[in-house]
Amino acid sequence: MEIISLNHPIHLNHLYLPELSMALGYFDGVHLGHQKVILQAKRTADETEMKSAVMTFDPHPSVVLGNNIQHVEYITPLQDKIQLIADLGIDYLFIVHFTRDFANLSPQEFVDQYLIGLNVQHVTAGFDYTYGKMGKGTMETMPEHSRGKFGCTTVPKLSVNNEKVSSTLIRTHIRNGQMERLPEILGRYYTTSGTVVHGDKRGRTIGFPTANVELNGDYIFPPLGVFCVRILVQGKWHEGVCNVGYKPTFNVVSSKPSVEVFIFNFDQEIYGQDVTVEWHIHLRKEQKFAGVAELVAQIEKDKQKAIEYFAK
Repeated sequence: MEIISLNHPIHLNHLYLPELSMALGYFDGVHLGHQKVILQAKRTADETEMKSAVMTFDPHPSVVLGNNIQHVEYITPLQDKIQLIADLGIDYLFIVHFTRDFANLSPQEFVDQYLIGLNVQHVTAGFDYTYGKMGKGTMETMPEHSRGKFGCTTVPKLSVNNEKVSSTLIRTHIRNGQMERLPEILGRYYTTSGTVVHGDKRGRTIGFPTANVELNGDYIFPPLGVFCVRILVQGKWHEGVCNVGYKPTFNVVSSKPSVEVFIFNFDQEIYGQDVTVEWHIHLRKEQKFAGVAELVAQIEKDKQKAIEYFAK
């Protein structure tokens, strides 16, 4: 997949592009609804011998247009989004740097410069996609703004259990710790990527050495507590339990929660390794124990519950 970064004002003199079938959207999560849009654009490309393309934006529009919003948490930070779109077999990914000047384009200017100007011959987007200043362009106005230069496909709403599949719904489930509900709308379990860093190494002194994972992106954080997880280390998946929290039993003072994974049947030094944590179910909330012995007994119970879960 070829990745092309675009900054406004757009300069296309040096850019040769084939005829494109383009999917439009922000696509945080690349969930089943997003996949439906992207794969429809790919199908159109295959049927018409065009190249498939996706256009997304960075950073999130709310960072630029919101009221003093400096920090947005993502289901899929940009690097994860790029990989997921590549996995769908797309030929071109356009990443538009979202700025106030770009946001102020009229719907017609956006279409002229960023669709017609990129040799787009067919546009596919969800029923609720908007474009141009204040989102005044919609999929109903797209045929008019196309000036007859390209065709359009609008993908209808996708629902699961009478709920619209959306990034908002996924965010709610993550924040509530309802990780087991995600595969039916995300198409996979929620994952976060990070690097194993040195911690206080207290886990090894109580018989439960953990991998302390420092996240590599602005992910939405699940609630504090203990989770059944899988962790990808050096290309191989392992099962384990993960504690997200502040280690209250040891009165640790920290500005942000730690992510510590006790990996079953694993005895390797992996400091500095990039890993991916796949979140399955929330076992319990974080709690403060009277002492180390009580903590160890609870971790053993957590481990057994996780072993039983994965055995199923």
